[in-house]
Amino acid sequence: MDWTALIQTDRAGLTECVHFGAIAVVDAQGRLLASAGNPELMTFTRSTLKPFQALPFVEAGGVEHFKLESSQLALLCASHNGEDRHVVQVEKLLSAARLGYKRLQCGCHTPYFVELGLKGSAGPYDERHHNCSGKHAGFLAYCVQHGLPLDNYLAPDHPLQQAIVRSLKQVLGLSDGHMVAGTDGCSAPNYAIPLSHLALAYARLAQGAASPVMGSSLAHLSHAMRSHPDLVSGTARNDEAFMRIGRGDWVTKVGADGVQAIGSLSRGQGLAIKISDGSKPALFAASVALMDRLGWLDDAQRQALEPWRAPDLRSVKGQLVGQRRAVFELRRT
Repeated sequence: MDWTALIQTDRAGLTECVHFGAIAVVDAQGRLLASAGNPELMTFTRSTLKPFQALPFVEAGGVEHFKLESSQLALLCASHNGEDRHVVQVEKLLSAARLGYKRLQCGCHTPYFVELGLKGSAGPYDERHHNCSGKHAGFLAYCVQHGLPLDNYLAPDHPLQQAIVRSLKQVLGLSDGHMVAGTDGCSAPNYAIPLSHLALAYARLAQGAASPVMGSSLAHLSHAMRSHPDLVSGTARNDEAFMRIGRGDWVTKVGADGVQAIGSLSRGQGLAIKISDGSKPALFAASVALMDRLGWLDDAQRQALEPWRAPDLRSVKGQLVGQRRAVFELRRT
């Protein structure tokens, strides 16, 4: 069976919701260490793919060519809030490539900081505020560096997108039969891969220079993400919180519709989780529970992550009305 129960919520002693999903934990050689549900589940990577979509740019010397700082490199991997600090970095990326923001083909949505009730620009909002604008700015910079067409940079047969596919196959040892092409919410190509291979991607990203493939480029990207977790996501967001709590050991990225991947440098391991119904509270609770069961957390980290586990369900007035708990059995290999 692909899915197994991961997170359950109870109210007044009755089961109210059960969130199903799958888990894979691997080492940097791709050996499966633990799982729940089907670790080979074909899963769309969504925004967890972003660091690897930046690989052709880094491999081809784009960082040096455009004289980028690690803050801009972090934006290539970001699903950001659209806060002022994020927009500034996107503008620096575009300026380095001598392009205007209207070249971005990600579209525009209400910035996440507005949805989160945070202080920020009153608008109007444009493509720079889109959570994927950093990735798209990196796409454009690659095209400028290599003299490639800009108008169709999202086409699956564009040389940039083909370079991304080649990098993915190299890092993960995947063949065409283990990748399913689709389209992400920002209109960029996205790929479904086995969940265990997504975990492997993050084990190698966390390893950085020690990775058996593309180690130097992965080191650049993971260092940028760990150094600037606030730019990878933003205020009150999961990626920033987890990487800060990880104290330089973890590199993580959340993707839309219930996917998260985390790599640990000290352990040489990666994990990936998919929640079948896309629930973010269930995803975050499962991630914390999994890291705890794997022995990744010390007491201080366990306490700091408790709000993301969110075990207590409360009314608007703060009354305790139910519980959220992990119910999966982790199979050790």
